[in-house]
Amino acid sequence: MSAVGTAGAPVSKGGPAVSAGGRKDREGREGRNVRKGRLTRWLPLAPATILLLLFLAGPIGYCVWIAFTNTQLTGSSTSDFVGLDNFRRAFADDNFRNAVWLTLVFTFVSSIVGQNTIGLALAGLMRAASRPVRTVTGAVVIAAWVLPEIVAAFLLYAFFRREGTLNAILDWLHLPSQNWLFTLPILAVSFANVWRGTAFSMLIYSAALSEIPKEITEAAEVDGANGVRRLWYITLPMIRRSIGTNLMLNTLSTLSVFGLIWAMTRGGPGNRSQTLPVFMYDQAFLKSLIGYGTAVALLLLLVGALFSIVYVRLLKVEV
Repeated sequence: MSAVGTAGAPVSKGGPAVSAGGRKDREGREGRNVRKGRLTRWLPLAPATILLLLFLAGPIGYCVWIAFTNTQLTGSSTSDFVGLDNFRRAFADDNFRNAVWLTLVFTFVSSIVGQNTIGLALAGLMRAASRPVRTVTGAVVIAAWVLPEIVAAFLLYAFFRREGTLNAILDWLHLPSQNWLFTLPILAVSFANVWRGTAFSMLIYSAALSEIPKEITEAAEVDGANGVRRLWYITLPMIRRSIGTNLMLNTLSTLSVFGLIWAMTRGGPGNRSQTLPVFMYDQAFLKSLIGYGTAVALLLLLVGALFSIVYVRLLKVEV
């Protein structure tokens, strides 16, 4: 007996099999269309991806390899794999430990305390100042930021040197002067970095403060909260994420500062202002120890990664 459909039309015994085959063909076509769509979306990114792999990932991978070898610029032309010897040498090197300590001091003084605090203070003062004052102050601060690093370094060198501007002012005030680049070199370069980089923090905090509703500040003022309490309980919590972002960006950029220090002190006198970037340059290019210098560069990269992890975790903490 033949089967009858719902509309009275006969259905052959092979009907269900043909329907299943049709579904499979349709699913196959849909799968091919999805894969084709994905390929079409990724195709415009292919040139950029290839360039990144060629000019970024490739050199990074090569540097990682060099860090585990005894490659030198001069002398022996061979490059032998030495494992972790370069890293063991670094941790046993007093000059390396001194560079790590000075890098932390330089970063803390010039970035975490200097640029961050002064930038926030300038942003708050400019918000309360008149328009002409904001314009002049912003222009002066940003001018230091847009200067090339080498130009800023020579300006601050002229300010701090024995016959420089700072000592001329101190002599005029009948105060004792000194050779700041010799007696306090790490603080001199830290101040130079503060002078050059505070504008970035000021711009970040100016944008963050402009997002705070005036109603909240006015309500706190009516309730009797003074300026310090409003800053601590209202302003800082509301711009917490901007503070974390600014600290992370400033810290990472400060860890890699080289030209400013090299032009002002060359890491001296002795090694009293020799941060990790300067130490790395000295070992890799002046002493021709490319393998050892690259290992130091990887350790500097690790320090930056640790700072980044700390700041990212702080950003995730709820107020």
